[in-house]
Amino acid sequence: MKRIEHHACFGGSQEVWEHASSTLGCSMKFGIYLPKIAIQGERCPVLYWLSGLTCNEQNFITKAGAQRYADDYGLIIVTPDTSPRGDDVPNDPAYDLGQGAGFYLNATQSPWSKHYRMYDYVVDELPVLIEKHFAANEKRSLSGHSMGGHGALTLALRNPKRYCSASAFSPIVAPSQVPWGIKAFTAYLGEDRASWKQYDAVALIHAGHQPPPLLIDQGEADEFLESQLKPELLQEACRVAGYPLEFNRRACYDHSYYFIASLIGEHLKFHAALLK
Repeated sequence: MKRIEHHACFGGSQEVWEHASSTLGCSMKFGIYLPKIAIQGERCPVLYWLSGLTCNEQNFITKAGAQRYADDYGLIIVTPDTSPRGDDVPNDPAYDLGQGAGFYLNATQSPWSKHYRMYDYVVDELPVLIEKHFAANEKRSLSGHSMGGHGALTLALRNPKRYCSASAFSPIVAPSQVPWGIKAFTAYLGEDRASWKQYDAVALIHAGHQPPPLLIDQGEADEFLESQLKPELLQEACRVAGYPLEFNRRACYDHSYYFIASLIGEHLKFHAALLK
């Protein structure tokens, strides 16, 4: 573990750390915001933020403006990268496959399977590091955007006892049914679509997985709304299953971090109430 960035921020500390990941077989970076009470030694709950396609650990910490709320609520925010990285890690020229596009799953197909195990990294390896090296307690929640919203939902659905809550901005709710997900799942998981269901939020709900409390915000001016996101599929699945879902359609907002920055305070308030 090596700290490579440190910035005083709203009374706390915004940091970036680098470490060798045994799960991914490469060097990884993550951002972490420590509120002032964590710096003082009080153990705090952790919100894991999962970013979207093309992003790394920097996008959320520099664009979302979440730190002021995290300090108010006494939350640690951890922002992992979106995929394994490095010259020895397989990649693809397209933005929606390979580095920057890990889709928070464990790949089973060559050449991806050796490194692309973001599911295990976020669920297992990273929390152990955070809870060992920082003033973090064992209460965790998940949030994310787009591909990261897909990750937050599927990780929470498959591990409801590990996470107190989950939220998402503009999530890919049914990747098995949209071009982004079909392309990635075919490459990472192969042609057997039955194996895709474990990483599809709508399929998981239909299969009886019970989520922790969920909050979703979706912009109505999102350019990917109809082609890639299809939130109505998640709404219908939750309705049929009888699961409560707090879902907000927001007029005029698009897919950008301007949307996230506008509403991140509401999401952190939602998580803080459930984490404490």
